[in-house]
Amino acid sequence: MRLNSDTFTFLKNLKKHNNKEWFDKNRKEYDIVRNDFIELVQKIIDETLKFDTSIGDLSAKKCVYRINRDVRFSKDKSPYKSSFAASFSRGGRNSHFAGYYFHVEPGDIFIGGGIWMPEAPNLQKVRQEIDYNLKEFIKIITKKSFQKTFGNMSGEKLSRPPKGYETDNPGIEYIKHKSYLFGTELSERDLNKQDADKFVAAIFKELSPFIHFLNRALE
Repeated sequence: MRLNSDTFTFLKNLKKHNNKEWFDKNRKEYDIVRNDFIELVQKIIDETLKFDTSIGDLSAKKCVYRINRDVRFSKDKSPYKSSFAASFSRGGRNSHFAGYYFHVEPGDIFIGGGIWMPEAPNLQKVRQEIDYNLKEFIKIITKKSFQKTFGNMSGEKLSRPPKGYETDNPGIEYIKHKSYLFGTELSERDLNKQDADKFVAAIFKELSPFIHFLNRALE
């Protein structure tokens, strides 16, 4: 399944006219492209389940984020996001488990996954898993095909080793991370392919050993 080509036009216009009046006038178009995105996400879930059953019985609606922005603590009071996004993990988008991520925005399309800013107890579990199984972790993230797809791990890091770890720990540069994320950019052409759902899921499959490693620590 491919992404509705009208999606990018709608999101570009929404970014330009980010107000409730315009949105209400264009509600019908929004419903069409959003429903199309939800359908594509469901197809991606179905393909992902073929190699990662751990995500469980997810529905696309549990994975897709709302278009409305939370403006309570933001200087930018624009009411809507200019993107569609979905998170695939056990329990849906708000789960504490590591998972996959799909982001669609004009000029900024990317997929990837991991775990972003976990709470302290879960972060400690991940760090400990890396410390105990460093060789396995390095083997996963330095695999040739993995590196070709994702490159280096992203995510904020501490400037100094966290409590309980020394600077000479062989895995210290990984242990200092506060988030554990990999991602890759896509083009509109990638999502215009008839088998875009399979294309996205294939990249998730490459990422899946990393996701499984993180979730083993969190189980």
